[in-house]
Amino acid sequence: MRITSILERSVGLRGGPRGGAANAMVNFTNHTVSLVALITDTTRNGKPVVGVAFDSIGRFAQSGILRDRMIPRVLAAPTDALRDDAGRIDPAAVAACALADEKPGGHGDRAAAAAALELACWDLNAKLADEPACATIARRFGRESAPAVAVYAAGGYYYPESGIGDLRDEMRGYRDLGYDAVKMKIGGAGLRDDLARIEAVIDIVGDAGRVAVDANGRFDRSAATQWAAALGPYGLRWYEEPGDPLDFELNRAVTACYDGAVATGENLFSVPDVTNLVRYGGMRPGSDIFQMDAGLSYGLGEYARMLEVLEAHGFDRRFAFPHGGHLINLHIAAGLGLGGCESYPGVFQPFGGYPDGCAVTDGGIAPTDAPGFGLEQKAGLTEVITELTA
Repeated sequence: MRITSILERSVGLRGGPRGGAANAMVNFTNHTVSLVALITDTTRNGKPVVGVAFDSIGRFAQSGILRDRMIPRVLAAPTDALRDDAGRIDPAAVAACALADEKPGGHGDRAAAAAALELACWDLNAKLADEPACATIARRFGRESAPAVAVYAAGGYYYPESGIGDLRDEMRGYRDLGYDAVKMKIGGAGLRDDLARIEAVIDIVGDAGRVAVDANGRFDRSAATQWAAALGPYGLRWYEEPGDPLDFELNRAVTACYDGAVATGENLFSVPDVTNLVRYGGMRPGSDIFQMDAGLSYGLGEYARMLEVLEAHGFDRRFAFPHGGHLINLHIAAGLGLGGCESYPGVFQPFGGYPDGCAVTDGGIAPTDAPGFGLEQKAGLTEVITELTA
């Protein structure tokens, strides 16, 4: 078995039902995602078996890095160098080849580019085994795949000419879909206005403990702790990324003054980053939430090593909730026994959310039995994959 070609396409995101979705730092109108396909010489039903993945949501496509550096390295590698002992494509070997001659550090977009390639290998191998990716992942790491994953609906973005009434309608829509927990954005408006938005969402959900808020790194230390004091009385599910993700001292200052859970990690892309977070960021076992995303951080292999770091420091993987709100992380959460994951039922199409076969039941979603990550079942994404691989 060998890889005969690797295809990549930059795909634009549809931000939300009213367009122009923004958080406190970023407008997503022009955001893109790298969709990758590994074409092999192995056939099923007369067609090549193809591994498909993408680099998650929230950064930009890495077309140049993939096209100019990583894809040529993988295609130039000897076939045996990319295979495991069973003769299948080895995700770790592909990632190592893609990163040949890259210096340590500087983990930004390079980490997401490598992740798209590495995750496509997991999709490929699950398809070859004719099983969902969560089963392949669980077996590789000596675990049993969870039957369902706890999910929360992430939304509450800022839209042009949109008010609290629209926010209430949006959250009511998530409740109608079966979601019993949600997350919303803060920091894009003044404190008084955002507190009014929070109170409106709590009213719709009915329980502040099922409402998380996300500042997307907006605040400096003074504002982050001021917000912590304002949010404390509500008893929210968590207060997410109050400041710059690499300002571990700021995070420590917040956890020192905020009794509720703090969540962070979606913008940490390597094992050393996570090691520094648990050493210096004031994260509290049994309370705080880790949101690293394999699609932004070199892939599943690096993500599994991040979990090892957490557990070595006394943290429980059930407090890991991957960022991203898509099918790949649903399978990873199920396969690795994580606490749950995000869902984007209303934003960031065609990647966000899940196919119709993944209905919310009792606050959880089960992956379908489709081989691989099941991306081909996702409305809107099916057509893009077909165009890429045709």
